[in-house]
Amino acid sequence: MIRTILIDDEPLARSIVREYLQAYSDFEIIDECSNGYEGIKAIHQHKPDLIFLDVQMPKITGFEMLELLDDMPHVIFTTAYDEYAMKAFESMATDYLLKPFSKERFDKAITKLRGLKQNNHSVALSSIDLGKIRVRQPEEESRIVVREGGNIRIIPATDIFAIEAYDDYVKIFTRDEYFLKKKTLSYFEEVLPSTEFIRTHRSHLIQIKYIARIESYEKNNHVVLLTNERKVPLSRSGYVKLKEMLGI
Repeated sequence: MIRTILIDDEPLARSIVREYLQAYSDFEIIDECSNGYEGIKAIHQHKPDLIFLDVQMPKITGFEMLELLDDMPHVIFTTAYDEYAMKAFESMATDYLLKPFSKERFDKAITKLRGLKQNNHSVALSSIDLGKIRVRQPEEESRIVVREGGNIRIIPATDIFAIEAYDDYVKIFTRDEYFLKKKTLSYFEEVLPSTEFIRTHRSHLIQIKYIARIESYEKNNHVVLLTNERKVPLSRSGYVKLKEMLGI
């Protein structure tokens, strides 16, 4: 039995998938969710084999939801936004159904899924690099979604003081706390607005408006002091870039 969860904010869209799945006796719909928050909880609770997932949903997007999963099920995207197709496949989705999709197109996605399962093709989160994307969503420039225990936090980009590389993760610093996220520093350097964030060091990215001052230490070396009193290393090339950006 292929245990399946439907995650879409449109009841009609879920009903169409539900109707199409009635033709397949080996599929069981174990839950339906109307947003990414519900989807995260349902996936952690039920550990499904497959999810049908919309991209644009209230609260958090489908891609933001995937980034928060520990164990990745097979994913078939169902969305009206064809601009996200490249991103979906680079996220190693099983298939991508563009709304409105026909029963014939749906059947092809199921056939593809069966083929992957017969070949024992599993989708491991470690094999999915959601940072290597070509299509950027507007939300990615204005916020970062993280998981904190059993809770999901949305951090506005305006609240981010600095981001630091930390093994396979990054530390995202706000005024008084930090959060871990499995992304690369290069990803955030590319996604966050270049007029507001600057990479001061190979392991550090800071928001310019939170710079209090630049301090010298030792010979020809500098650090950036942020308004929350956090000190951030400043490489020689980073120092040059920062001076150019600040016009000093």
